[in-house]
Order: sequence, then structure tokens, then C-alpha cells
Amino acid sequence: MTVTVTVIAWIVEGTWPACVDAAASHAPEGADIVLLHVTDPDVPGAARGAYAGLFGRGRPERDPGTRLQQLAAASAQQLLEAAAERLARPCTQLERSGRIEREVVAVSDGADLLILARDGDRTHLGPRSLSPPTRFVVDHAPCPVLLVWPETPPAITTIPPPPPPPGRI
Repeated sequence: MTVTVTVIAWIVEGTWPACVDAAASHAPEGADIVLLHVTDPDVPGAARGAYAGLFGRGRPERDPGTRLQQLAAASAQQLLEAAAERLARPCTQLERSGRIEREVVAVSDGADLLILARDGDRTHLGPRSLSPPTRFVVDHAPCPVLLVWPETPPAITTIPPPPPPPGRI
């Protein structure tokens, strides 16, 4: 009996190469690799709402929300194609739209591994090196998570010294 391993690589602008490289090196040969990108519908929705509120609903063809939605879809497709080219292995490209963190968790249900990258403030090590959506995914992923650095990881010398024992200040 052959068991297929499913690896999800969450593709995000700015950090996707590290996720693709991790998928290439950690996914076993023959694994189903899914390159996942999620688009947040809030920006086109906000533009659509602002247009309707400011200018009325008389000219839907001028709605900037529609154009922003088209641009987001084209950008996501280009990003997924670049990721697939870098991976250089058979894979599935999946674009979803919705609350980013919830879509990633939903897609990773049943997966064997979810790969994502630190995407917050990496100049200060610690919890803020993860954005809120990434922190949510790490906390709620229904499968093992591989968290990678999008650049060279910091040296072990960056670990702060331990606090003094109680009563010895």
C-alpha cells in the first residue's frame, strides 16, 4: 500500500522563496506538494464600499474594487507560477480568497506538513517575528508546521542571557 504525503507551502509575497526551497528539500519524492496563496478580499471590498459611498451606485463599470480584485488575482497567479518554476517538481497551485489565516488552516486540514515563513518584524527576535495571521496559523494548524526563516537565520549568539536566579540580582 502506497501512502501519499501531502505538503502545503504557504506562498506569501516577500517570503515565498524560503517556503518553496523548504518544500523542495523536505518533501519526499512523490509527495503531493500544494503551493497555496490566499488573497484577502478586504482591500477590493473597501474600495468598492468607498466608491459606492462617495459616488453612488450609478456606474458599476467604474467600481475600483473590481479592478483591484482583477489585479490581485493576476498577481497571485504570477506568484504561484514563479513558485512552481522555482520548485521544479510536480505541484498543485491553489489560490484561495478569504480570511488568510482561516483559509490556510482549512487547506492544511489533512496535510502531513505545512511550511510557512516568518513574516513579521525580524529585526527584533521573538514573538513579533510572526505577523498575527502567521501566529494564528502556527497556533491552530491541524498538522505539523515547519517554520522557516526567509533569510539567513540569526546566529545562536543572538540568544539573550538567562535571567538571574531568584534572589540574585
